[in-house]
Amino acid sequence: MTLTLRSTNSFLKGLRSFKASEEFPNLVCIARIRPSYRVRAISSLQAEHFTPEKMVLEGRCSDKWEKLHELTGHLHTNDSKVPVFVMLPLDTISTGGSLNKPRAMNASLMALKTAGVEGVMVDAWWGLVEKDGPMKYNWDGYVELVQMVQRHGLKLQVVMSFHQCGGNVGDSCSIPLPPWVLEEIDNNPDLVYTDKSGRRNPEYISLGCDSLPVLKGRTPIQVYSDYMRSFREKFKDYLGKVIVEIQVGMGPCGELRYPSYPESNGTWRFPGIGEFQCYDKYMKASLQAAAEAFGQQEWGRNGPHDSGQYHQYPEDTGFFRREGTWKTPYGQFFLEWYSAKLIEHGESILGAAHGIFKDTGAKLSGKVAGIHWHYKTRSHAAELTAGYYNTRDRNGYLPIARMFAKYEVVLNFTCMEMKDGEQPDHANCSPEGLVQQVKLATQTAGADLAGENALERYDTSAFGQVLATSKSQTGSGLSAFTYLRMNKRLFEGDNWRHLVEFVKSMSEGGQNERHSAKDLSRTGLYVGFLKEKSIQKNEQALV
Repeated sequence: MTLTLRSTNSFLKGLRSFKASEEFPNLVCIARIRPSYRVRAISSLQAEHFTPEKMVLEGRCSDKWEKLHELTGHLHTNDSKVPVFVMLPLDTISTGGSLNKPRAMNASLMALKTAGVEGVMVDAWWGLVEKDGPMKYNWDGYVELVQMVQRHGLKLQVVMSFHQCGGNVGDSCSIPLPPWVLEEIDNNPDLVYTDKSGRRNPEYISLGCDSLPVLKGRTPIQVYSDYMRSFREKFKDYLGKVIVEIQVGMGPCGELRYPSYPESNGTWRFPGIGEFQCYDKYMKASLQAAAEAFGQQEWGRNGPHDSGQYHQYPEDTGFFRREGTWKTPYGQFFLEWYSAKLIEHGESILGAAHGIFKDTGAKLSGKVAGIHWHYKTRSHAAELTAGYYNTRDRNGYLPIARMFAKYEVVLNFTCMEMKDGEQPDHANCSPEGLVQQVKLATQTAGADLAGENALERYDTSAFGQVLATSKSQTGSGLSAFTYLRMNKRLFEGDNWRHLVEFVKSMSEGGQNERHSAKDLSRTGLYVGFLKEKSIQKNEQALV
């Protein structure tokens, strides 16, 4: 996503005017904010829900309860502060390996610092850093960014992005896997995830070959580990100080999941159930071995034949319908194998990351997708195809949370801004119920939980929902929240004001619902692209 900060009519209306220099004609202005309404933290559980007599986090519950994971009660006020980070554009580092638009980035970081954010997040793309050949790393652009972030007194979250950029929601640029990796894929297409129609997905290396030396003599896990070690050595003086968190990518979009709902070329569209991704030769060999060990050799010949197609709904299929194949012994065997392979993949990468970064002072985190469509159905079909064995009868997030806790990894979860009432009825969504289930799972497992918004939102309703979900009945809320994403729209008048109000509310544990009319937090500011000789004079104009 290219960041271009330009003054707009909505942004400049009623604000001070500043004369732009000839060298920097596009001036960014962020003026004194006098909000006229509140960012309200509305409980995500106001809707009527069923109340189980006993909350069961694992295993089966009585058929009396149609919806195992829908919870009841009201969130209590939590005094703990939640630091807010902001995601930087996807193309913060150019294809040549340098920092994109450094002057615009400098101005943006200045604005974010004055707004009270804790820091920013950036993707460290595998396809950029190691593109020149195996173990030939170029971190130059990231060094420049880290130093700029440090100068502004901000913190940095860095994502080890081992996936392709392009083809999913919000992807505004294209960054494929390293060329030498793509060569290996050309020679052996089974290195990437494959669906039952034989469609290959180049977003991420299939976890079926995690332990095989298929990448120029190294296994994928070895390649990811070498990459992380290179990062650690390059930035050892910043880890734990400026770089406070390493988010470890474990799948498409950096999330621990299968690429079951790819949007590229219209393969999938919301709210389709998606498809299982277990048809490369390595995954098929694993399934066959698991079936033989289970004593049911015929179950390992292929994936489910009745699981439908990407665009379909659960009731259109034999596998996912109300009393479908997913409930049979075969269905349970397959889903347990499919989800266990995903957790095993997470264990391999997070175990390696824990060993590499354990003494650096930086936190580790990993991302789990918020697949909220068809959540209200019995089978939770969209979650199943993504690898989350979460159904009416089974909690699929508790094993994941326990794996994260084992390696002291923060579980980062999406869709924190969504409300059930905003979703179309036919999609059977419940983002609120899903978020509450994941919160309970992390609390039970002893893992920290952090959050993100799934879609770009600038409205008070979305921010208010995040405020509500950032708290907990037990007093332990989110450890951090990362806002998606910094772009030119964020700095427009109302959008910027809403962000500043939100950051302040999160920093005060949700106690502050609006800024005072006098703006005592001094969040009003202007940021310009300034000539060096004018910096001191212009800084005096900050209010």
